[in-house]
Amino acid sequence: MTFLAKLMSVLMLIPALFGYYMNDAQDTEEAYLAALENVAVENTIETAIPQTEIYDMVVDHLTSELPAGKTEKKAIIIGYDGCRADALSLVKDKYSGITTLLNDGASFNLAYCGGVNYPDGENTQDTSTAPGWCSVLTGVWAEDNGVYGNGQPKSLEYKTLMTELVENGTIDSASFITKWGGHFSKDDSTYINEKKYCEENGINVAFNKTSGNEGSMIKAAEELKKADCPDFTIAIYENTDSNGHNLGFSINNPFYKLGFSHCENFAYDTIRTIKNRDTFETEDWLIIITSDHGGFGTGHGGPTIQERMTFIVVNRY
Repeated sequence: MTFLAKLMSVLMLIPALFGYYMNDAQDTEEAYLAALENVAVENTIETAIPQTEIYDMVVDHLTSELPAGKTEKKAIIIGYDGCRADALSLVKDKYSGITTLLNDGASFNLAYCGGVNYPDGENTQDTSTAPGWCSVLTGVWAEDNGVYGNGQPKSLEYKTLMTELVENGTIDSASFITKWGGHFSKDDSTYINEKKYCEENGINVAFNKTSGNEGSMIKAAEELKKADCPDFTIAIYENTDSNGHNLGFSINNPFYKLGFSHCENFAYDTIRTIKNRDTFETEDWLIIITSDHGGFGTGHGGPTIQERMTFIVVNRY
């Protein structure tokens, strides 16, 4: 952990000692919508994209014909765990993963989690980490994949695109990089059954549990620097989620803003690593930055717009 990260960890404990967190009373729906007006997205809340469509984006890319001059398909999802859509109003020009993609002509759209768009009805699944990323990786909601909340192992009926594409020979390898044990490192983890299935059947999907967010970025860089790097990677950075749970999911919370900045910096470094590959010019890369859910107060899981709206930044489509 860097000195800055250690210092911020200590500083974040100070208000907690006094039972205080940044649950800003001004974090209203009106304030949220006002912040979104400063974000140059290409759609509206009413036309937000279901996060399940990311699955199709990846599959379509990796199964389509190679463009002229390209010899290999590659794809990566860079996840900002717990990142609210209004945090996009904080995007900077320098050291930003999102700005880097936008400068390359990426599309920029609002999306939604929870199974139902805001404000239509109640969620059909929690706006939480496990169901959010599981919907992204399986392309279906909880009513099909069975993951309604955290701590629910997914069945093998709906495999992730990682396992599916390696198993059917579309790609040779895939890598899942995260610090959160709830994905595949505990008995009740989301992908524990799929991890075991891959190991027992020799399917080349690596499930990488790291020691922290910086460790996830370092692991992603390590993998992406390899000449034969995975054909598909998902690397999840959880700074926004961690800081939100500690002191509040709000763009008025300086610690949440700092968490977003860290995700942006990590994504910037990850994309720079990809572009510095010796074979980058002959590789056809799909790069997506997205989130699994937002947050409100110091939690998430519910139906508020702050929890339900996410986003998709993709360098094509």
